Amino acid sequence: MALSDLLAVPNSLESRDRRSVLHPMTDLVRHDREGPLVIDHGEGVRVYDDTGRAYIEGVSGLWSISLGFGQERLVKAAAEQMAKLSSYHMFRFKSHEPGIELAEKLLALAPSPMSKVFFANSGSEAADSAMKLVWYYNNAIGRPEKKKIIGRIGGYHGVTIASGSLTGLARNHTDFDLPIARVLHTDCPHFWRYGLPGESEEAFATRLADNLEKMILAEGPETVAAFFAEPVMGSGGVIVPPATYFDKIQAVLKKYDVLFVVDEVICGFGRLGDLFGCNTFNLKPDIMTMAKGLSSGYLPISAVMISEPIWQACLSESSKIGVFGHGFTYSGHPVCAAVALETLAIYEDLDIVARVRRMAPVLQDGMAALADHPLVGETRGLGLVGALEIVKDKAKKESFPPAANIGLYIERRCQEHGVILRALGDALTIAPPLIVEKADIHEILRVVAVALDETLDHVRREGLM
Repeated sequence: MALSDLLAVPNSLESRDRRSVLHPMTDLVRHDREGPLVIDHGEGVRVYDDTGRAYIEGVSGLWSISLGFGQERLVKAAAEQMAKLSSYHMFRFKSHEPGIELAEKLLALAPSPMSKVFFANSGSEAADSAMKLVWYYNNAIGRPEKKKIIGRIGGYHGVTIASGSLTGLARNHTDFDLPIARVLHTDCPHFWRYGLPGESEEAFATRLADNLEKMILAEGPETVAAFFAEPVMGSGGVIVPPATYFDKIQAVLKKYDVLFVVDEVICGFGRLGDLFGCNTFNLKPDIMTMAKGLSSGYLPISAVMISEPIWQACLSESSKIGVFGHGFTYSGHPVCAAVALETLAIYEDLDIVARVRRMAPVLQDGMAALADHPLVGETRGLGLVGALEIVKDKAKKESFPPAANIGLYIERRCQEHGVILRALGDALTIAPPLIVEKADIHEILRVVAVALDETLDHVRREGLM
C-alpha cells in the first residue's frame, strides 16, 4: 500500500467539536476562544492543516520527528511487522526478534559501555524507570538511605509524578503538588542569564559544581543517589552548558559515588551533531534514557540503558526477591521496535551526523545574525537546535511580564507566516527535522525576522516597551 493511499481518508473533523480535547501546555482560555490548529497530513519537513495550508514544522513536532513526515520506509516497516507479529510482550522470559535486535543495536551504539536495555513508551516513562532502578540498585547493594535524586532548575525529564518532579520547571509543578519528596534541584547552567558580572564561563561552571557539592554535603552524601541531566536542556529553553561544566560536575559525582543519569530524549540520534549528547560533552553515564528520535516520533517507544554494575545488582536483588517487578504492557512493542530499527538504519544510510554538521552552521549563523534585533537578548544553540531569548530590555536582560504572553505572540506570528515554532516562556525554539534543507532553514529564519518586527510593533503599541 502506498503512503498516498493511507493519507487518502475523508476529513471527518468537520462534524466534530474541535475544542473537545484538553490540550497540554495550552492557554486554555485562549484555546477555548480560538480552537486548535488541526493538522491533516505531512510530507518532508512540512505539515498541512485541514484547509490545505502548508507550514514548515520548525520544531519537529515535539523535537521528535527527526526524519520528517511520510518516510515510506518507516510506514513499510510498521506495516510488515504489524502483519507478522502485531503485538507481544517481553514478560516472563518471552521476547521477539525486533526487540532483541533493537537492544543489541543500541548497546553497540552506546557512547560508553552499557549492559542491558529496558524498553518503555515515552521519555517520561524512561525517566520514571531510571529513578526506580536507582532506588532498586541502592537497596540491592545495601544502601537503603541513598535515595535522593538531584535534577536541575530548568531541566525537563517528563510529566509523570516522578519524572515531573525531576523536571525543574514551575509550570509543570504548580498546582500538581510536585515535586515529591527526595527530589532536589540544583542550579540551571544558563551562563547568559545567571553568570555574575565579569565572571567567565569556566568560573561560572566552577561555581555551579561547587554549589552541587555543597548540596550533596548538606543533604549527606550517604543519602544522595543520582544526578539527572540533559546534555543540552531542551524544554527549559535550549540551554547549552558553559565550557568545562560537565567535566566539573562529573568530578563531583564521582567523588561522592552519585550515579549519573543522562537524558538523551531530545539530544540523542544526531540532533547536536553527534550521535549522542554524551559524545558531544564527553559524558560517562551510569544510565541513559532515550526516546523521540529513536523512532523519529512515528511510534511511541523509549529506552533505558544501564551499566553492568547496575545490571548485576538488579539480577542479584531479583534473585533474592523472586521477581523483577517492573515493566509495561507495551515495553518493546514489536511494531514500535521494528520502526525504531528502520529509523536507525535510515540514520546510517543518510549519515545523519555528518548531515547535521553540514546544516548546523546555516541555522546557528542565521540565528546569530538576528542578535542585534531590539527584542533578542541572546541567541544560542548547537547542531540543529537553537533558541532566541526574547527580552524587554537587552542591557538589563529583563523579560516581559508573563501575563503579556510575548513568547506566544511571536509563536503565533510565525505560524501565521507558515512556520510552526515553539515558545518556551519567552525563548523561541527552533529544531527542524534533521532532513531539513538550507532553503527551509533560510525560510524559517526569514519568517522569524518578520515575526520579530511584528512583535516589536505590538509591544510598542501596547506600551510594553
